[in-house]
Amino acid sequence: MSIQVTNLTKVYGAQRAIDGISFTLRPGEIVGFLGPNGAGKSTTMKILTGYLKASSGSAQVADFDVAEQPMPARRSIGYLPEHNPLYLDMYVREFLQFSGKLYGLSGDSLKSRVDEMVRMCGLESEKHKKIGQLSKGYRQRVGLAQSFLHDPSVLILDEPTTGLDPNQILEIRDLIRTAGKNKTVLFSTHIMQEVEALCDRVIIINKGKVVSDSSLQTLRESGKSLEDIFRSLTGA
Repeated sequence: MSIQVTNLTKVYGAQRAIDGISFTLRPGEIVGFLGPNGAGKSTTMKILTGYLKASSGSAQVADFDVAEQPMPARRSIGYLPEHNPLYLDMYVREFLQFSGKLYGLSGDSLKSRVDEMVRMCGLESEKHKKIGQLSKGYRQRVGLAQSFLHDPSVLILDEPTTGLDPNQILEIRDLIRTAGKNKTVLFSTHIMQEVEALCDRVIIINKGKVVSDSSLQTLRESGKSLEDIFRSLTGA
């Protein structure tokens, strides 16, 4: 399995941010991770990427336990957090080269990979600008380029289109679809059209628990819209 989560729990004081959740993602799946604010989506993603330690349970990425084998697990992941952290004083190419070196790339392979990401992510016209000069849409492209740079087998994207205008959303959606070929993608979003356009499967989480895990086709066959199903399961 590309991702395997088993009885995962994260406790903050008296609050259970996630409460014994389990799910698996197979290679090549694009899975939407849905839930209202505070449901536990970002907490789950941070545990999967090694930024948080679980209180109990286990999480594996590319067959590596994220707690016991954190470095090989992280090398298998391309991660875009909800609040895309970038070095605003660095130029786009400079930042991608810096990131590539952190992933162990060097020489011609680094240059070739950065060139490929600049083309794929539509950054040709912006590559010599400082990141701080870019629009939010282009900053998201830079964040995605960084997450794709080392050719990971798993992409974890937390609200990748938040705050973008409709045209930017379509562009980023196409980019995820293109870059996600032959990769496993777990992404969270509040935009149901995005799920319809991209996903094979949907996992819905509410109050720290998985309340639905189903293929998009099965949900469509229920006769209800995804929005109606989401509201009925979460009370949103």
